[in-house]
Amino acid sequence: MGKTKSKSNLPTKICPVCNRPFNWRKKWANCWNEVKYCSERCRRNRSFEKVGGMEAKSRR
Repeated sequence: MGKTKSKSNLPTKICPVCNRPFNWRKKWANCWNEVKYCSERCRRNRSFEKVGGMEAKSRR
């Protein structure tokens, strides 16, 4: 059997929308460098990214 990686050793990034860390996923193996958002929800709400502690656009 092959070696399995510990989940604590996976690369992480910080989501620019929710500012939460997220880990590498197998489905992102080929495009990890392009992944910016932790979820589809954050990708859809990317216009609300926080910039310098303030939101880029005001929510209505």
